[in-house]
Order: sequence, then structure tokens, then C-alpha cells
Amino acid sequence: MASPALTLSPAAADAARTLVRVREEVHRTIVGQDALIDRLLVGFLCQGHVLVEGVPGLAKTLTVSTLARALGLAWVRIQFTPDLLPSDLVGTEVFIPGEARFSVRKGPLFANIVLADEVNRAPAKVQSALLEAMQERQVSIGGTTFPLDRPFLVLATQNPIEQEGTYPLPEAQLDRFLLKVKVDYPTRQDERQILEMSLNGGMPVAGQVASPDDLEVAAEAVTQVAFDDALKEYCVQVVQATRRPGAYRMPELASLIGFGASPRATIALAQAARAYAFLQGRAYTTPDDVKALAHDVLRHRIVTTYEAEAEELTTDDLIDRVLDGVDVP
Repeated sequence: MASPALTLSPAAADAARTLVRVREEVHRTIVGQDALIDRLLVGFLCQGHVLVEGVPGLAKTLTVSTLARALGLAWVRIQFTPDLLPSDLVGTEVFIPGEARFSVRKGPLFANIVLADEVNRAPAKVQSALLEAMQERQVSIGGTTFPLDRPFLVLATQNPIEQEGTYPLPEAQLDRFLLKVKVDYPTRQDERQILEMSLNGGMPVAGQVASPDDLEVAAEAVTQVAFDDALKEYCVQVVQATRRPGAYRMPELASLIGFGASPRATIALAQAARAYAFLQGRAYTTPDDVKALAHDVLRHRIVTTYEAEAEELTTDDLIDRVLDGVDVP
């Protein structure tokens, strides 16, 4: 598909340059992790939550806190544990004896960025309270509903090891995450740079280079990015192929995919691809943008079968086959 000769408006181009400054400022503290930073920014632009999976020690928390500082956003880290209660997230009513009344004390969810660390270690009631906040962007305390701050994003982490005592996230909650990002170990060069920075006094602290208003302007500017009709059809076919692979000349996948992605995945794929194009400073979206975000959008929305597990095939492997089988416009 040929790229249309489109350019961003001056205001949109300025918003894109602001995000470039944010990315550069974050990199003053964070070495590497380009994919993670870009996908967190995509989450902000789409107002979608992000699930991050990686072993301990890969700077997931540091990346989130640094990004929050660069954007001037309030953030909070919540360590999810089996004894956590819903009131520990949303808040509770406290009785004031001297005034003979109840006062509402809001919980840590009332922040712009909520880092839910090891989210799969909390029981179902806590995950249900988090689900309401993620979907409705509001919480209920003592029968009263309180809207959450804007922007509001949940950036949850999962540890792929040490699964004892965890509560796997239900499919309904997984589907609420715009992206699931896998964080890998740094390269040898990046790890050497991290070591040198640590020995020379530690990582420099990032400063604020943008404001929540700048982020809102950027999110609005993303809507100006062109999305061709052929590309819309491509997104639909990619997601449809996870449900009916036989219709797309991939009958061998039928026995490997138990359940395909939902229509919410189609919306997420298009929105994320368009935001990713904007981060590259372009006013149009290409099939490469869709492919770049397809794994992050789909990997937590596809349920594999026992046969796939027996063949040691991951959802990423199946997404590769889907992308190879669907015709690119």
C-alpha cells in the first residue's frame, strides 16, 4: 500500500516533537528499552492500560516512574499481595467520632498512573475492584461513585517465574489491557552502559519536559493521523484470522487456537498502530505499524490449545503465522 503524501498540522507536529523530547528525557535515566517506552507512550495516547511482563530487575518500575516525572503526572506503586483488600485500592469510609459522621478516605487509585506490581498475586475481589477502575474510570466507596483523575492509566506488571500463590488474570480483565508488553534482558552494550552509569554515581534523574495538557493535545492530534480503508480491512482480517483461520488458508491453526481475539482487539490494533505512526512523526498509518503492534495487542487475547502447548508453540508464534497468512494491502 503506497504511503499517502500527508503531513501533520503545525500543532500536531509540535505535539509529536514534545513526545520526542519526553522519550529523550526518559533515556537520560533508562538505557535501552525503546520498545517498552514507545508502547507506554502508545498507551497514554490511546488512554489504554498496559500489562508488562518480565523478570525482576529489568527497570520496569524505574521506567514508569521516570516517564511519569517527564510528563508531570502523579503516580503510585501498589505491591499486589494475597492479603490485599479492595479498600486498600479504592479507599474506605472512616468514622469521625467527634463529628458523628463518616469521611471518605480515597485510596491510591486516585492517581494519574497506577503501577500495579505483580498484579496476578492479588485475589479475585481486588482484581474486580481494579477492573471497575480500568473500564469505568471510576470507583465506588460506601455507595458513592467517584470519578478518577484524568489521565488515568493502569500499568500492571507480571513476573513470568515464581507462579506459586498467584491468581491468573481472567480473560475479561486481560481483554481490558490495550497492550501486553514483554520486556527482555538488555543487550551486552546496554548492560555495560548501565554498569558504568552505576559506578559513576548512579542514573541521572529525569526532569519534567511536558505537562498533562501537552499529553492531552498529543492524544487529540493522533486522531488526525490518516487510516486508509484498506488498512482498516487489514486489521479486521488479522483479528478474524485468529478466530477462523481456515477462512484465511491457515487450517492448521484451527487446532492450535482455542479462542481468538475479541472485537475489542480490532479496535485496539487500529488505535495502537495509529498512535505508533504518530510517535514516528507521520500523518499516515502503514501496514508495518499494524505489524509492529500486533503481538502486543493480540498475545494476551488468544487462548492456545493443549496441542499448541504440546508443540511448545506460544501465542507469539501463532501471531507470526497469522501475519504471514493474511494478505498485506
